[in-house]
Amino acid sequence: MSEFFNRTIFQRGDYVITTGTLATVMFIWLFVRVILLLIKRFLVRFFSTTKGYQIRATEVYLLVKYFLWTAAIVAMLEIVGIHVTLLIAGSAALLVGLGLGLQQIFQDLVSGIFILIEGIIKVNDVIELDGMVGKIIEINLRTSKVLTRDGIMIIVPNHKFIIEKITNWTHNSQSTRFKVEVGVAYGSDVQKVKAILLTCAHEHPRVINHPEAESNNPFVRFVDFGDSALKFELFFWTDSIFQVEFIKSDLRFTIDQKFREQGVTIPFPQRDIHIKN
Repeated sequence: MSEFFNRTIFQRGDYVITTGTLATVMFIWLFVRVILLLIKRFLVRFFSTTKGYQIRATEVYLLVKYFLWTAAIVAMLEIVGIHVTLLIAGSAALLVGLGLGLQQIFQDLVSGIFILIEGIIKVNDVIELDGMVGKIIEINLRTSKVLTRDGIMIIVPNHKFIIEKITNWTHNSQSTRFKVEVGVAYGSDVQKVKAILLTCAHEHPRVINHPEAESNNPFVRFVDFGDSALKFELFFWTDSIFQVEFIKSDLRFTIDQKFREQGVTIPFPQRDIHIKN
C-alpha cells in the first residue's frame, strides 16, 4: 500500500507529484463536498423550524460554501507544492494590473458578501430598482437574478443593491399598501361612492380584510375637489405584491361596473369656450 502512495506520477527537478499527493487532494475535494451537503441539510432543517427565517438558510449556506472552498483550494495548492504566499508575492505586479482592470468585479464580490451577511435583500423579496419591479430569485456572490413582471430574468450586479436606492416592498412585512384613484362627477353622493369603493375592495379575494382588526383594512380617502371631478383614493393591503397590478386592474373593472349600476358618473375633462366677435 505504501508503495502505491509513493509512486511518482510527475517529476521535474526537486518538484515531485506522487499518487499519495493526488489521493490527498481528491480526499480534500470529496471531504468538502460531503461537509457542504451535511451543512446544507442541517441549515434547511434548522431554519425551517424557525418562523420567518427559512430564506436565511440559503444565504448562510452560500457564505459557508465560499469560505470552505477557498480554504480547500489553498490547502490543495500547498499539498501539490504550490505555495500561495510565494505565488502572490511573485505576481504582485500582475495582481495590481488585474486589480485595476477588475475593480467592478471586486466591488460586486464585496457587495455580495455584505448582502448575504446583512440580509438587506433576500430570495423572494419584491424590489423596485431603477423603475423596474421584480422578485429576487437567486443571490450569488457577484450577481443576483431578478424576475420582472413581464417574466424576464434580469442579471443584476450586486453593487447596485449597495450604492443605489432600492425599494424593498417585502422587507418589513409580506403585505404592502397600494391604492387605486378614481374621480366622480360633481353632485354625486360621496357617501355612496365611499361605500361602493369599500365593497369592491372587500369582495376581492386577494385584498386583505380583517374586520376585527383596526389596521390593514381597506379605506377610502376624499382627496380633492378637482377641475372636473371629485377625487377619491381607495387604499388596500395585499400579500400578492408581485401581482398587484392585476389586482388594481380587477378593482378598476369592478368599480366601473358598480358605478354604472348605481348611477355614479366618472366624468371626462370639460372646458367652456367663449368666442368673442
